[in-house]
Amino acid sequence: MMIEKTETFHFVTESYLLDFRGRVTIPMMGNYMLHAASSHASLRGFGFSDMTERHTAWVLSRLAMEIERYPAMSEPVTLHTWISEVGRLFTHRCFELADGDGKAVAYAHSVWAAIDMQTRRPTPLDVEALSAYVVDRYCPVGTPGKIGPVEQDTEGVPYRVRYSDLDINGHFNSIKYMEHLLDLFDLGLFTEKEVKRFEIAYLSEGRYGMPLTLHRKETAADRYAMAICHDGKAICRATATWAVAVATDNSI
Repeated sequence: MMIEKTETFHFVTESYLLDFRGRVTIPMMGNYMLHAASSHASLRGFGFSDMTERHTAWVLSRLAMEIERYPAMSEPVTLHTWISEVGRLFTHRCFELADGDGKAVAYAHSVWAAIDMQTRRPTPLDVEALSAYVVDRYCPVGTPGKIGPVEQDTEGVPYRVRYSDLDINGHFNSIKYMEHLLDLFDLGLFTEKEVKRFEIAYLSEGRYGMPLTLHRKETAADRYAMAICHDGKAICRATATWAVAVATDNSI
């Protein structure tokens, strides 16, 4: 029996998913991708319930997104996801987001690890089983790289982890990291420019009530490095590269 390796998901960009510009946000794209990754894994025997039975859980380690265009309200979009590489401790998953005409508007490359639910330490992957789903498919986004520190020479914005920040495991939701980092930018910047590339590396887990500081620094023209820290140590780092916004027929 032939194994279906790539999974395809269809969405419609409802108004409650959009920002003040009437466009899908980076965190919302991230939610699409996490939903697709979870569903793809569950349909093939290595999803949330399957991992829980083995006392392990998937954690997102790194994610890099490159966006050509942000879908607007009531647009049908299609998300394709597939595994591109499997190693002993990490597996790589790619995404392609396409518009109603089938044209790609964004790509992403993610890196995942499996951790023991008690020790929170990485556990070896079943390389043979996962490799059966590896696909050699085009994705222009390379493996996310190392992101340098900015927290030592920037003043942080204080924040404390709250109820709405938590995921099903009771930890700081990976999408909430994105939201809080993007909130570091002035609203006016979003009217003039768009983030064309967003990359994030998750270094450790945040928990309820944890006091944090959020940091941002411009490292080159239209390129920013960011970090979220606890007790002076980064729990995640990220970069955002901006470019002049391109008007579309669906812009508001």
